[in-house]
Amino acid sequence: MSRCVVCFVRSSSTRSCSMSDVNHAVPSPVQCAQDAIEYGIDAWQRSVLLLDVLRERGNIYLDHARSGKPPVLAFEYEVIMDGRALPQPANYALARIVPPDGSPETDPKKRPFIVIDPRAGHGPGIGGFKMDSEIGIALKQGHPCYFVFFFPHPEPSQTIESVTRAEIAFLECVAQRHPDAEDKPFLIGNCQGGWAALILAAAAPEMAGPLLLAGSPVSYWAGVAGKNPMRYTGGLLGGTWLASFAGDCGNGTFDGANLVNNFEQMNPSNTYWTKLYNVYANIDTEPARFLEFERWWGGHFLMNKEEMEWITQNLFVGNRLSAGEVVSADGSTRIDLRNIRSPIVVFASWGDNITPPQQALYWIPDLYDSVDAIRCNEQTIVYCLNDRIGHLGIFVSAGVAKKEHAELISALDLIDVLPPGLYEAVIEDTQPDLPGLEFVAGRYLIRFEAREISDILALGDGRDGERAFEVVKRVAEINQGAYDKFVSPWVRAASNPWTAAWARLMNPARVERWAISNLNPWALPLELTADAVRTWRQAASPENPLVKGENQVSQAIVRGLEGYQAWRDGAVEILFRTIYESPWLASLVGLKEGSVQRRTNETESWLEEEFKRLKRLELETWFENGTLLDGAMRLLIYCGRDLRVVDERPFNAMRELMRESGLDAQIRLSDLKQVTKRQTFLVLLDEERALAGLPRLLVRESDRRRAIEVAYALAATVGEIAPAERARFDRVAEVLGLAPRARRATKSTESA
Repeated sequence: MSRCVVCFVRSSSTRSCSMSDVNHAVPSPVQCAQDAIEYGIDAWQRSVLLLDVLRERGNIYLDHARSGKPPVLAFEYEVIMDGRALPQPANYALARIVPPDGSPETDPKKRPFIVIDPRAGHGPGIGGFKMDSEIGIALKQGHPCYFVFFFPHPEPSQTIESVTRAEIAFLECVAQRHPDAEDKPFLIGNCQGGWAALILAAAAPEMAGPLLLAGSPVSYWAGVAGKNPMRYTGGLLGGTWLASFAGDCGNGTFDGANLVNNFEQMNPSNTYWTKLYNVYANIDTEPARFLEFERWWGGHFLMNKEEMEWITQNLFVGNRLSAGEVVSADGSTRIDLRNIRSPIVVFASWGDNITPPQQALYWIPDLYDSVDAIRCNEQTIVYCLNDRIGHLGIFVSAGVAKKEHAELISALDLIDVLPPGLYEAVIEDTQPDLPGLEFVAGRYLIRFEAREISDILALGDGRDGERAFEVVKRVAEINQGAYDKFVSPWVRAASNPWTAAWARLMNPARVERWAISNLNPWALPLELTADAVRTWRQAASPENPLVKGENQVSQAIVRGLEGYQAWRDGAVEILFRTIYESPWLASLVGLKEGSVQRRTNETESWLEEEFKRLKRLELETWFENGTLLDGAMRLLIYCGRDLRVVDERPFNAMRELMRESGLDAQIRLSDLKQVTKRQTFLVLLDEERALAGLPRLLVRESDRRRAIEVAYALAATVGEIAPAERARFDRVAEVLGLAPRARRATKSTESA
């Protein structure tokens, strides 16, 4: 009986607690009303402030246009050369970046940097948009820095070749301004500026230094099935004729706002919701960042019709750059990327849906069948992959600037002396117990791991999917010819400067800006209302249930738009493959099975063998002749050949030793580069003969001991020396008539 009473009391107590919890969880009507009033005031105020932010955006757009749309750089600059005054005028100019207060003094001996921004509808400045940027990192390291920018309107007769000639003139100007620099200027090409930098370096290989291609598409057909839908656009639109049509409608001028609209359509959730909702939800903190970015995003620039036709026909659809099929107007110059003599660094990201890694890197297997072919051509190619950053983040992210850009720039001298070949740059955080930490500058360690062509192809689906793009290219040529012959004359006859100006003015990318600005009298009261709202701002608590509900609704909208995007992209790919993988269409345009365009490789052919033979003849006398530097470098290359990794620590330690001994004043970086290349080829051509020739280079016993001890010390900066490398050191010691290191160490201990 007592047990039953206890159970009844306990159950009653439990029910009482549960009811109290429920009552506590359900807000009272008064609390609901308070939450609703608080949220209503906050939502109304945020709406007013958002409209005022859009009004400010419109005013900034108008002011930027009235001022001539100057570069949106975070740095002061001075124009030192105007491409519009050249014999073949182009609307480009060269500016010297003025280091801001607090920056290190510019070192005249350091190589100058030249940043080339993309001309893809927007204005220039993204490469120096923030202090933590490519330009900012270069200035912090004491490099002279230059910026290639462009004006809103092209010159009447301007072509892509005119632009390239202007950039060559800029490059020559920079070189003349820095006669004491230790090496040639470093070129940074952002996005579309990357292929421009490649063309520049291929056209003037003797003038260009190392290249950094940041988010730059070069192989336009590459990609992965189920992703990268942008590459299918040209095929579904019937090729390149639409660019010509847009140029004809613009009275010979292509409106860059059309390209901006294309970019925005790639990510509808961001375009139609996330971008503005982020400002609305964070209206007290976000407007400044939003307006700063929109100043660049809304600065639309123009191109000549001929320029846009060249880009679409030779690059986007034709994919001719990596094939070596781009030639000058007079036919005297062919742009062959194998002509580039300086290292090429490619920076791409898996989060980039505009320039995926395949489009940034597949030009390498377009040109070369093997790494041996790269070495034979004496090219050094380095690539670095980010895991997640988006396309614009490659240029504007402070985190990327402080990590990838800073490390690649810091390791530039090492990259310049890397033996010819293909490498992946791996950047990792340092640890307190890292061996050789004193030889690491900054918080990150960079190393270069040797790669093969198969590693590049493994990033995507291989080359089989590119046959469909061959069909697209043929269809595009047919449609382009038909448009030029039968349609273009009529469109040009109906176009004039007034119709072109009206079309540009009414472009949606412009309307959404000038329509909500002080040009619109209905927008004028916004400023006064917004000022009053800021004075009496009452933000709702983040814990307000309606605020949380708003966030959930926003997330649902984003998911819906992302679902639509996934469906759209999938449908686009299916439709593209249905049309262009059809054997009937391939036959109609003259493509037979197995006739896929082969890139102009001469690898694994008699040309490669002939190159090796000539290289051997050229280097024949160097096997047994050379300087102490030749001997020391051959020793290093021979001992480290099996490792396939080049670390920054041995190189930094070597530079420090050179500074301490005064050799840095005698040995220029260009000399070190030539010696490294020469000795690499000697070891590759005949390893045993190169080893046997070491005693002829290191004649004195003291030089031999010093060389092998220094080489061993440099190898030890990365930690314990691998057995294979230790065995090579013992082999070198034997050839030089020295005892192996372990025996020498034992003797020195016994004598002590």
